[in-house]
Amino acid sequence: MTRMRWARLWVGGVLFFNVQCALVFLIQPQAYVGAFELQGTAGEVIVRSLGILFLMWNVPYVFAVIHPVNNRLSLWQAWVMQAIGLMGETLLLTTLPEGHAALRATALRFIWFDGAGLLALTGALLITRPAKEVGQGKK
Repeated sequence: MTRMRWARLWVGGVLFFNVQCALVFLIQPQAYVGAFELQGTAGEVIVRSLGILFLMWNVPYVFAVIHPVNNRLSLWQAWVMQAIGLMGETLLLTTLPEGHAALRATALRFIWFDGAGLLALTGALLITRPAKEVGQGKK
């Protein structure tokens, strides 16, 4: 398998799971309101809003999947977004008061989710580096 295909596979995997999460939040918000300690119509609207945000956040991933080298800026944008998500969720978890088991579990799931995505995007960035970045082609 070529480096380009590996990069597309890794970025595409992250994109797939992000979009899958967005769609289930949009289609079945009632299944997730409890994980955010929410309830009723207001809770469903908040979860659906998260689904919309997930879709919006994934635009750079689409361009990175199409061509990880030519759209390297999109790949970097996806990486930065994934890193912000991981750091933000970690901060949320560390500032969450005791007694919120559902929120803790949700935060941990997102930390694992974004951590795995960040590793995949890092792999894609590393294998698609231009030759001059890896020390080849220097005079």
